[in-house]
This record gives sequence, C-alpha cells and structure tokens, in this order.
Amino acid sequence: MDFKFLLYEVKSGVARVTLNRPEVYNALNDEITFELQDVMKTIARDDQVRVVVMTGAGKAFCSGQDLKAAANQEGRSFLESLRRRYNPIIRAMQQLPKPVVCRLNGVAAGAGCSLALACDMIIASDDASLIEVFINIGLVPDSGSSYFLPRLVGRAKAFELCSRGSRVSAKEAASMGLINQAVPADQLDEAIRAQTDYFSQAPTKAIGLIKKMLNRSATATLEDMLEYEAYCQEIAGATSDHKEGVKAFLEKRKATFSGL
Repeated sequence: MDFKFLLYEVKSGVARVTLNRPEVYNALNDEITFELQDVMKTIARDDQVRVVVMTGAGKAFCSGQDLKAAANQEGRSFLESLRRRYNPIIRAMQQLPKPVVCRLNGVAAGAGCSLALACDMIIASDDASLIEVFINIGLVPDSGSSYFLPRLVGRAKAFELCSRGSRVSAKEAASMGLINQAVPADQLDEAIRAQTDYFSQAPTKAIGLIKKMLNRSATATLEDMLEYEAYCQEIAGATSDHKEGVKAFLEKRKATFSGL
C-alpha cells in the first residue's frame, strides 16, 4: 500500500511501520491517524506478517497530536476526534493477533507515548524518553494511557507521571517496568532484530492467544481466567504449530513453526 505519512514494508515475516513526518517529530495529524488505522487492517489480513515493528523517522518516535494542525480546525470536538482517529488505532494494536514491538528511537510524548504503550514490547534507545505531556496544555491522558500506565507502574506512579508531566528517560522507564529494554543508540537495531528474529519464527497463533488472555486478565476474576485459559488452550492445541512442537520435542530437534 502507498501512504503519504507512513513508510510500510514487509520482509521475512516482519512488518515495519514508520511514522514519517520527521520535520514535526512525527506529530499526528488527521491523515496519519487514518493511515495507521488502514495499515493495521492490512497487517491483520496478511498471513505473511508474524511480527510488527513500529518506529518513527528521524530523531523522534512521535511528539503526539499536531497542535498546529488542530488549531486550524475551529470547534473541533475532542470526543469525536478520539473516537474516530485515536481509539481505533489503539484497539487495533491490542486486538491484533500478532506481537507489536515498539522501536523507541526518540521522544514519545502525549498520544505518541500512548501509541508506544499500546505496543506489546518497547525496546528503546537510551537517549529516548517518554512523557505524558497532556497536563502541560490543561488536558488529560488519552489514547489508552490511563489504562496502560497504572497496570505497568502502579497507580501512585501513574498519577505522578500524568499529573506532573514528568519526562522519563529510557533507562528510568526500564527500571520501573514501563518498557522492556533500553540499549545504546547504536545497538537499537540489533536489539530489535533479536526480537523480530524470535517472533518471526515463533508459533504466531499462540502468541495472539497470549495477547488476548493478558488483555482479558486485567478485568477478569481467577475463575474467569481459568475458564478462558482452557478455551484458548483448546484452540492452540488444534494448531499445526502445536503438532510440530510436540514432534520436534520427541525427535529432540528445534521446532520449525509456520505460524499456523
């Protein structure tokens, strides 16, 4: 597909989505948010894609909402904007039955921070940072930040980050469990490759079921999850990858998973 504000490529089972407005630190205007919705639909339909990498062009990951573009739209409704533009992206990322790895190459601010947190893993350059910048313009976190943050760092720390608009360095974020890993900038691509090499050869359907289970567990009881685990295990047990995994174990060799 051709996009105006995204770069998209698929190679060896890895889909790479790059926010491509480097002149404004990949700020989100209307067009790029709709393109993100479209690319997530494309990825969901493409059985060749087994893992997704999301990153930003240039020095930033994403600086959030393009305030200059929004200022030109008089009478703009925040409610409608979130419902039409941002919320569908976050839902699509979370519901995608494939892992999404954030390559955090620079600052992730506001909705850009939410976009990063909606990924399943975040691998960051050690000069990257995250900031819930909404409070600095008298707004509240959106695009899923109020959901993800307290689950990652606890309510007290989430309140601090949101209410003070504190910038968190990649190293701090890794130490508090906000991201998975912070690495030197010149090692970022190598660290990302280690993840994509694994996930592109992993049992993709099982990974998708794990995402569903972990998402559901946030609001479920133990009894709910015991039953849902049994339901998901029945599905996983019927996959070709399960059969291959058992066969490989018995034959004392490494499994070759097809993602089916």
